[in-house]
Amino acid sequence: MILWIITAAALILGTVLPLHRALLGFLAATALLFLTQAAIHTALGFEGTPLSETMLLFNNSWPAYIGYNLQITFRSFALPLLSLATPLIFRLGRVAP
Repeated sequence: MILWIITAAALILGTVLPLHRALLGFLAATALLFLTQAAIHTALGFEGTPLSETMLLFNNSWPAYIGYNLQITFRSFALPLLSLATPLIFRLGRVAP
């Protein structure tokens, strides 16, 4: 469910992103979406377990837990990235002479 919400947000951002800030806006939107998805994964706990039990699984290591969630987010970020890039590239192609 989180993936579909982030994908919809990426599609909307790709549609409304100002074209005069194409590259910097794209990079900023990508970073924002990635960090939002990673934060949501981190806040929910491992497979829906409470955070206290999750930290027991990771031996009370916050860096290991955050790194795990960043890796999971990285692996599932292809669809939101494609949804962000497609309307932006389409709009840039229509503006170019």
